[in-house]
Amino acid sequence: MDLDALRNADFGSLDDAVADWSTMVGDLETLMDAAEKGLRGAANEARWAGVNATVSKEFIGKTAGEFTDAHSQASSIHRILQDTRDELRLCKGQLTGAIERGRQKNLTVIGYEGGFTVTTNAPPEGRAAQDQDNKGDIIALRDEIQAILDKATESDTTAGTVLMALADQSKLGFSDVDYSDRDSAAEALKDAEELADLAKQKPEDLSPSEFDRLDKGLRDHAGDELFAQRFAGRLGAQGTLDFWTGLNDPHSAWKVGQARGDRFDDLQKSLSLTLATASQSDNADMTTWKSSMVDLVDKPVGRSGGLPLGGQVMSNLMRWGDYDDRFLLDYGDKLIETEKKFTGNGRHGAWQRTGADPLLNRTGTDSGWDPMTGYLKALSNSPDAATDFFNGTFVTQDEDHDFTHDTDGDGKQGRRGLSNFDYLFEERDWPQDRDDKGEESIAGRNNLAAALEAATTGHPAGELPTVDTPAHDAEQAKLVESLVASIGEDPERLTEFGYMSDSIGQITSEYLPDISRAMSDVPRDSAPDGKWQNVERRYPLAGSAAELQHADVTKLLFAVGQNEEGYAAVEVGQKAYMAQLMDYHLDPNLPEAQRSSGDNKLVIELIALQSGEVSGTLNLGVREAIGSEATEKDKGYEHAVAQRKNLISGGVGTIVGVGTSFVATPWIGAVAGGTAGTVTSVVLESVFRDAEGQAVAESQKNGGQFWLEGKVRNGLIAEDGARAAAEKYESMDAGDAGMIANKAAAQGYVNAREIIDGAAPGTVTGF
Repeated sequence: MDLDALRNADFGSLDDAVADWSTMVGDLETLMDAAEKGLRGAANEARWAGVNATVSKEFIGKTAGEFTDAHSQASSIHRILQDTRDELRLCKGQLTGAIERGRQKNLTVIGYEGGFTVTTNAPPEGRAAQDQDNKGDIIALRDEIQAILDKATESDTTAGTVLMALADQSKLGFSDVDYSDRDSAAEALKDAEELADLAKQKPEDLSPSEFDRLDKGLRDHAGDELFAQRFAGRLGAQGTLDFWTGLNDPHSAWKVGQARGDRFDDLQKSLSLTLATASQSDNADMTTWKSSMVDLVDKPVGRSGGLPLGGQVMSNLMRWGDYDDRFLLDYGDKLIETEKKFTGNGRHGAWQRTGADPLLNRTGTDSGWDPMTGYLKALSNSPDAATDFFNGTFVTQDEDHDFTHDTDGDGKQGRRGLSNFDYLFEERDWPQDRDDKGEESIAGRNNLAAALEAATTGHPAGELPTVDTPAHDAEQAKLVESLVASIGEDPERLTEFGYMSDSIGQITSEYLPDISRAMSDVPRDSAPDGKWQNVERRYPLAGSAAELQHADVTKLLFAVGQNEEGYAAVEVGQKAYMAQLMDYHLDPNLPEAQRSSGDNKLVIELIALQSGEVSGTLNLGVREAIGSEATEKDKGYEHAVAQRKNLISGGVGTIVGVGTSFVATPWIGAVAGGTAGTVTSVVLESVFRDAEGQAVAESQKNGGQFWLEGKVRNGLIAEDGARAAAEKYESMDAGDAGMIANKAAAQGYVNAREIIDGAAPGTVTGF
């Protein structure tokens, strides 16, 4: 900064900018509050149906979020401008004071373009001698002024850098960058550049202390958008792959590997989170980074131009964080293309690690040589990308491959096309791998199940739906149809890999309305007689319905029931769903057009009957898993149910996605307010109390005993729900309601056994 520019600076325009941005922040805060409480709140309580349930509600939620992001970005800009204005004003005051102190010593400061001169205030003919006599004072004043100008230059430059970085973050909309002051933003950018330069070093040159600095820096800044995009952009796509490949090469990085190998997993996580944050940026460097990374998926990045490929390396840096959806899909397309090339369009396996190959994943779950494992983990955090990916095409019917089926029912096999779901869930030859305990790795298929959970539910795997979760759309429903039909065709696709059942169970619990419709056995083409419309009203849902077959649903429930966590997800979910249906249909304020029947007794009976069948089928799966010998296995199932209580905590309705399941219910408002509905609370308290008691009981049960005791408990819980709903609305005698529900639930429970055994439901009564 030139001396005269600072000395003569007029801060009026900057003052106006600071004031304008202050006003903008206040206005945006008002809009943000209105959008959150009004727009989003109204959307969550509105009665959505059809396309509005999947498009309009989600759009409103994202729009409300944009106001929050706009407020964050405006607040950051305001603070940066204010800090810069105040600092430059301070610098101007310091400059004026220094010049005045020099004048009092007969020194003058002369500015010119690109610099300044300090000299004595003497006639030209005697100035040289005077300057020599006052050399100490001249140098001191020169250095003081230069320090002031350097500080002002740094303030002005860093402000410009940070403001440009903020503006470049998002081409459309706003980023949620939020800095308390300019210096913290500038420091983040400086740290990013220094750490990227460290990562660019040859792996053999990286010292343990430099590793520590990288590890701490990435961990501290992982969620910082400006840091992340500057770090990744400076390192570059090739640099990112070279860093992780080199670090895990024992020949190159033996020094840091010996000293810090036990902390590579921490660095892997921090690096993954940083890159995920960076991928959300529209900055030009990150646009190039993403494009280059996709291009490198099938390129060798190992020593001397050998394996691993770029996709094998990068997929291990995608296991944490929320990556940009477009990048994930482009990357996934290239990964599928590479998979097809290396497997002969799925004819054989690939990605098999040998003992000489270095580890690419340091978490201990698997070696990291199968790129699909890490990529699927990334999809489990990004629902929209996961839905699109699984519905994508692996091979078409016309491509050269060996996948066939009976195309027209004449017994002749013809080539068929496969979606990515079909290939990964049914046909893929998964490579053999080991975890750090030497046991067979389950990570690949486990991540597949988690990715399917995200793809079908609309929320990240391992989380629960909220009132902001959109209703299921057509692509999600289509994927569930494929999943349920696939398990129905061959249940061993799930039972052979029971660890997948926690995710499949969660999916099942969030599609209970669709499952209930399928179990009604009413043909969808029975519209003219009104029977199917009654089923739709009995099990209302928003968005798109998954059209499932009763036989497939039965096999799904039987398979899920053989796993403790899968069982718990569906058993607790269906009990809550039963309670919500009782609450919904016994409400006298329910509009006539939404009623499936005016006979409350019939409604209770049908709801309890179907709930009983779900529970009975699940418990037949448990019976299969426990076997005929009395063991402690039953305690695991009860404990899993009891643990479910910790997951749902204050929002019990979200376990089956209320707000995504119903067209509209009083329950939506209850969930939004953080409270549970009376009827659902009663039922779930019974479920958890019973499970907690059974989990610590001293007696051991075999599978048959578990199933029979479950029949009694199922009836009592249905009775509790019906009684609570009847009492709440005074719609009928509570005792009668409870007795009807108990009897119907018992019959539904027994029906499950008859269906599994191939008999007609109802051939054996519940009592």
